[in-house]
Amino acid sequence: MNKQIIKLAIPNIISNITIPLLGMADLAIMGHLDSELYLGAISLGGMIFNFIYLIFNFLRMGTGGLTAQAYGKGSNNLVRNLFFRSLFIALLSGIFLILLQVPIEKVGFHLIEGSYQVENLASEYFYIRIYAAPATIGLFAVTGWLIGMQDAKTPMYIAIIINVLNLLLNLLFVYGFGMKSNGVALATVISQYTGLFLSLLIIGNKHKKNFIQINIKEVFDRIGLYQFFKVNSDIFIRTVILISVFSFFTAESAKSGDKILAVNTLLLQYLMMFSFIMDGFAQAAEALSGKYFGRATRCLLKKMVKYVFIWGFAMSLLFSTLYFFFGQYALLIFTDNQVIIEDSRAFLIWVSLAPLLSFASYLWDGIYIGVTASRAMRNTMLASSVLVFFPIYFFTKDEIGNHAPWVAILGFLLARGVFQTLVAKKAVFGKMASSEALPDC
Repeated sequence: MNKQIIKLAIPNIISNITIPLLGMADLAIMGHLDSELYLGAISLGGMIFNFIYLIFNFLRMGTGGLTAQAYGKGSNNLVRNLFFRSLFIALLSGIFLILLQVPIEKVGFHLIEGSYQVENLASEYFYIRIYAAPATIGLFAVTGWLIGMQDAKTPMYIAIIINVLNLLLNLLFVYGFGMKSNGVALATVISQYTGLFLSLLIIGNKHKKNFIQINIKEVFDRIGLYQFFKVNSDIFIRTVILISVFSFFTAESAKSGDKILAVNTLLLQYLMMFSFIMDGFAQAAEALSGKYFGRATRCLLKKMVKYVFIWGFAMSLLFSTLYFFFGQYALLIFTDNQVIIEDSRAFLIWVSLAPLLSFASYLWDGIYIGVTASRAMRNTMLASSVLVFFPIYFFTKDEIGNHAPWVAILGFLLARGVFQTLVAKKAVFGKMASSEALPDC
């Protein structure tokens, strides 16, 4: 079981870690320019896209769980239909966002309060990067399908290509052509479309046996579409709540001034780094739990959950230790602004605690997605935000200042793991009838 988890987790971790590394590279490039306004611009502009894309990330999660179950059942027809169904919805959604770019920008910057200069730069960043929407959401669908097919290597190769290209284009546009945050946005657009086209070429070659016959009527079958949207609607709501919590965190930071916004933006990179690494194990759990659910093998599902949590605890202990002892030195990578560095050190303790308090929530997400227990995911997310995050923040903000959003975020992440653990017996294992144990059980 360990071999299966690691075989899937390592490529997923490599894929995922390129995302925060690129984000850190963007921040480092902007942080070393002659003004902190550029750092704030990609923070605010990026927050809008994070909100949008994390909402549409339900396509990756829903497609991954359903595809893993179809793979476990050995249904090539369903596997093929899920690919085209998800990709079509993704591309259509991206086009829809481009058409609505003006109202999205107006609403987004109305809800986020930044300085006049930062908002102007962030708006320019937004109107360039929005054109990457079809490619970005299309990659969500493609990645989810590949994970469901137990193929973690292809998303890894694509992620590496996308992010290396993005970084090279950032350097070219910013230092070669003298562009600022607009250059970072343009680099994202080009790299995202390159990644989507490459992924489709690789899938067409590597998984061509799944596309020998294509039946359009089956792709848009009413029952199939209903099941697809039923699962994804709950994941959609769950994701809206999640990104709303983090967007609220950033919005409150912006209200405290450009300096606090810059501090919290830098420190959030530590949480994001750990989350993307832990998501590698969560995606492995997603693929395996979906496969075992499709095969109706509860004993293997339980065994996988046990082993993946051992890996998760070990990784969280490692990262908490690294953040505690070396977190202050990593700040120098992101910026040479000594004021921001000094102000950030006061909040590093919360960053150090985050891995230990949050790892369970990430792993349960993968398991819940694999067995398509989407309603339970939605309900535990709602409870964690309404009962934990917002009460902690509003009751402590006047007393402890910028420590309040950090305490609230950690309470939220811990509560998610606790609530998911409490309902797992019914939501995850209760969905499967007892089955004959396979030889490796």
